[in-house]
This record gives sequence, structure tokens and C-alpha cells, in this order.
Amino acid sequence: MSVYFVKNKGWRYDFMVNGMRYTQAWFKTKKEAKEEEQNKRQELKKPASIGMDFLTLVNKRLDEIKIRLSHEHYMDTVYHAKRWVKLWNSLSCSEITVEMVTKLRNERSKVSNHTANKELRYLRSLFNWGIKKGYISENPADRVDMMRIEKKERYVPSQENIEKVFAVASDEERDYLWCLRDTLARSREINNLTWEDVDFENRTVTLYTRKKLHGTKTPRVIPMTGKLYEVLSNRYKKRNQLKPWVFWHRFFSRKEGKVVEGPYRDRKKIMKTLCKKANIQYFRFHPLRHAGASLMDSINIPMAEIQAILGHENRKTTEGYIHTTEGKIFETMKAFEDARKLT
Repeated sequence: MSVYFVKNKGWRYDFMVNGMRYTQAWFKTKKEAKEEEQNKRQELKKPASIGMDFLTLVNKRLDEIKIRLSHEHYMDTVYHAKRWVKLWNSLSCSEITVEMVTKLRNERSKVSNHTANKELRYLRSLFNWGIKKGYISENPADRVDMMRIEKKERYVPSQENIEKVFAVASDEERDYLWCLRDTLARSREINNLTWEDVDFENRTVTLYTRKKLHGTKTPRVIPMTGKLYEVLSNRYKKRNQLKPWVFWHRFFSRKEGKVVEGPYRDRKKIMKTLCKKANIQYFRFHPLRHAGASLMDSINIPMAEIQAILGHENRKTTEGYIHTTEGKIFETMKAFEDARKLT
């Protein structure tokens, strides 16, 4: 029954649409409550509420990401979008319910709760973007809870293990790793590095990131260490003058259907091979940023300077990159023990 009487509150209508409850009380008569219920139902059926079909929303979002944001973010969104479209391509956005999103979340949680939460974040972002643009009026993913995550301590390689990886790397791989290690850059920033970004006279490297508000491409200037200057100078002498990139390769492009030349998109497989050769725990490129930031903190580099080098807008993000090394913990506990003996 969608219309009923409540003592001391008069007549009320109460109904559900797409997982959302709509209710209102204090009507004097049952007729008034029914009329208002019908008005509300009609309002919910208006085109402004229904919005566009889901496939159109996805395509519009992908078009914008491709233009404004990084290639990596675009490919990540495509990966998720293929799954959504397979499920909901024939539906309008308003037909996608909380229950449907919950079902998707639960299915992805069979892989892991982390995977399920990532899926949910991308879906929320899609609907929120649609609301911002005025294409739709509701976000069903906002009403779906994240899965519970048991946080594990991030593995940050020791300087000793990093050296072991360098020892088994080829000359080309070692140059790439030095650029990452001595700039604390993201791998895609080094992949896109051009010789125009390298200033040998002033001994600086300019890195660009789109991990800023609105995806704005933002530069930051990093002074070269002596080792990085040596590495880049040697590469510059041996460079192919027709290629603008510091690191590039030839690869078969499925899009163009032929072999092309260009900067790397991803080099993830390098670290799996090198860590196996070095007989150490596997880590990817990103932990080099954590290891570098932690080392800087251990030698009392100010947090503001570490933040600037990492290219973070928020200090709290930088603080998440600072990890206490095992050696430092032992030193701390030894100092604690010594202090106790003096009391």
C-alpha cells in the first residue's frame, strides 16, 4: 500500500523507484495524498530525470578523458567500461539501480575487495560526471557501500635490494631505473621525457604530470644529481637525433596495423624479471618513489621539499610516502632501551 494513514501525522504516500524511497506525510485526506503521489511519480518520469542512455554517457565520458586526462587513466576507464556496457548497454541511466550496482560489486569482490572497490570508484566517477554535465540526475553507485579492506603494510624495497636490481639490469634498463630513482618520478613521466625537458646547462629535468585538479598538465623542475647528469649525458651523446624522446622503442601498433616508433606506455615486465634475477621480493617502479621519499625524510629533508619533488598538491599524500626503515626501527628501540637503563 503506497497511501496510508498515520496517527497524528495524517495521510502519507510512500513508494520506491530504482531503489530510492519517496515519502511525504501530513495530508488531510486520502485523496490529497493520492494526488500528490501521482504528481511525484510523474515528476520522476520526466526526461530530465530519466536522462540519456547508459552507452551514450559512457562514450561521452571516454571522449572527454581521452582529450583531457592521461592515456593510462583513459585505458583504465576503458577496461572498466567494457564490463559495464556488456551488462547495461541497452538501458537508460535511470534504469540502473542500486541493486544492479551492488550485484556488480559483489561479483568483482570474488577477485578481491580491492578490485570491487576500484570498480565502484570508477562507476561513481562516471555517474557524478554525468550529473555535473546535466545529462542525468542520480548516481546509484553513491548508495552502494565499499567493501571492507584489511590494509596491509606497503612493501618498500631497501636501498640494498634496489642496488641488487641495478646490478642485474642491462645498460638500457639501468639508465631507465636511474632516471626513476634520482628524480622520484612516476614511470609515465619518464616514459614521456623528451630531450627538450633536459637542461644540461642548468642541470635540471622538467617532468610533467596530469595528476592535478581538472587533469591540467603541470610541470615541475627537478635538479639533476651527479649520477643522473652522467646517465643523461651519455644517452644524449648516443641519441638518435630524429627521435625527441629520452627512452623510445619500436612496436607493432594494432590501431595503425604496422610497426611504429614512440615512447613507452608501460614497462611493468622489467621489474618482474629483474627482481627474479636478483632473488629479492618483487616490487614495481612506484615503490622507488616511496623508497626515495623515505630516505630523504631519514636525512631530515623538510617535508615541503619532498612534496615538491614528488609533485603532490596535498601534504597528506606526501606523508603517506614516508616509511620507517627496518634499520631505523632497530636504532629507535636501542635508544629506548639505553634511555631506560639511565632512569
